[in-house]
Amino acid sequence: MNLLPGYKTFLSLMAACLLLSSPLQASEIEGPAPDFTLKSLGGGNLKLSEHRGEVVMVNFWASWCGPCRQEMPILEALYSQYKDLGFTILGVNVEEDPEAPRKLLQSIPVSFPILLDAENKVSELYRVVAMPSTYLIDRDGNLRYFHAGYLPGFEQKYDAQIRELLRD
Repeated sequence: MNLLPGYKTFLSLMAACLLLSSPLQASEIEGPAPDFTLKSLGGGNLKLSEHRGEVVMVNFWASWCGPCRQEMPILEALYSQYKDLGFTILGVNVEEDPEAPRKLLQSIPVSFPILLDAENKVSELYRVVAMPSTYLIDRDGNLRYFHAGYLPGFEQKYDAQIRELLRD
């Protein structure tokens, strides 16, 4: 079967989203966060390393993912609460069509940057296997926490981990 470029990745991510009836355990991780540059939904390019000195949450998501849609307002609330303290969120959309996230964000608006990973290069770099996948990066650019999937209640973990990293 001759599939469109990127369609296999889309199917793999969708299958992972559907197969994960419960999210994987949140885990502590370590090592430098892989740097990347992606085009933002607003049009300019954004580079992860430009946020050195901030606590960064990188959240991989797709408009077709129910848990992603459920989590989006929670991420916006966390961003609003902590952005003035040196915290940012980079929402990385993994869909080929940039209209898909635009449409979703009309009904679930966010103020943090949305980046487009249409070729899934960054999601492959971060070995994303579930939607959503969330990484927390400390002020020195090191990976500290990873969450695969989303269930109500994760926001308490996010909040505690963000506060810990902001204190460091």
